[in-house]
Amino acid sequence: MLKKIIPWFSSKGDSAKLAILIYHRVLEKTDPYREEEVNAVEFDWQMGLIAKNFNVMKLTEAVRSLKSGELPAAAVCITFDDGYADNFNVALPILKKWNLPATFFISTSFLDGGCMWNDSIIESISHSQERTLDLTQHDLGSYALSTLEERKSAIGELLKKTKHLPYERRLAITQTINKNLGVEINKDIMLTTGQVRGLYENGMEIGAHTDTHPILTKVENDIAFAEIEKSKNVLENMLGSKVNLFAYPNGKPNQDYNQQHVSMVRDFGFDAAVSTEWGVSSKNSDLYQLPRFTPWDKTQARFMIRLLKNYFH
Repeated sequence: MLKKIIPWFSSKGDSAKLAILIYHRVLEKTDPYREEEVNAVEFDWQMGLIAKNFNVMKLTEAVRSLKSGELPAAAVCITFDDGYADNFNVALPILKKWNLPATFFISTSFLDGGCMWNDSIIESISHSQERTLDLTQHDLGSYALSTLEERKSAIGELLKKTKHLPYERRLAITQTINKNLGVEINKDIMLTTGQVRGLYENGMEIGAHTDTHPILTKVENDIAFAEIEKSKNVLENMLGSKVNLFAYPNGKPNQDYNQQHVSMVRDFGFDAAVSTEWGVSSKNSDLYQLPRFTPWDKTQARFMIRLLKNYFH
């Protein structure tokens, strides 16, 4: 099937384009509170389609090929952000089944039992027996939690309102939510150090994603510098190998990061960095702001159509 599809839409060499896919989690089964995440069955058929129809590359190899003008036709890279345990438990076996490489960008402070702010909110609300949540002390109002739809609505509102807050304020809010709802947060959501090593030992690439996943434009430059530096150092010490790839938290250019942060990443010696700006990369792309996109479609036909259309973005 690869030979049939490639001539329709993609060239190689100097005019070739690179699509980089971004995932976060691969759930064992569908979760009504995380409907945007793929489950294992969906991820399996997605990887099958990609393996049969595209040239899947390690991101480091794709970057080198972009620079040299030797990128193959229909080039695709697969990436994951944050460092969820299901990347190892669920995604890795499927990637190995289809013999596909991927790059995993890790926020290092959450390894070994940590929990990101968004997951803390989701876990607290989805597992609580309480019927209301009062956050007036944080000027965030009150929320009804009696039904599934009310809980989903509360989660959506709170994620939107807290996403771009400074780390300390966001932490205080999530701690209040957890305390008021009386839920013990799952300590197995994120990867362990051993699992990160396991990904690497299975031929996967590991990239840095800051230490605590701050929105870089919301913190002082010295803090942003330290966040990037620590994640790189922790991962390199963990793996005994250079970490040459970086992903900007949240990843929207000029909103979540700016040119100062691009310069920081370049000065740290990374070979490339990825954003969440939609599109594809070409030989002339900024290697420190490579675009990515999320293939969220739930049917095989729409999934393939979106992948093909992305090459013409």
